[in-house]
Amino acid sequence: MAKYGGFGGGGNMQALMRQAQKMQEDMLKAQEELKDTEFTAEAGGGLVEVTLSGDKMMSAIKIKPEAVDMDDLEMLEDLIIAAYNEAAAAVDEEAEKVMGPYAGMLGGLR
Repeated sequence: MAKYGGFGGGGNMQALMRQAQKMQEDMLKAQEELKDTEFTAEAGGGLVEVTLSGDKMMSAIKIKPEAVDMDDLEMLEDLIIAAYNEAAAAVDEEAEKVMGPYAGMLGGLR
């Protein structure tokens, strides 16, 4: 009786497990590298600048004095939000680039 189906033997299963473990290690390394990367964006022609880490934690904000109008603080608030959102979008774009190859592989493991 011929054997069909399954994984084709213990050797193939071990190779598959090694490959999965290597992929997981590579993915964790990529996540750490992304987390350690800084993303800076500005709004209002450079009046506000925000720097985020790859896990979207704000590490710096720079506000030029001319951005501060005590009669229009709402504009400054909007500039901060816009700069943050632009930096967050850059994080997302880089994460998609870095983690994208792993997403397809992980989908097949579910």
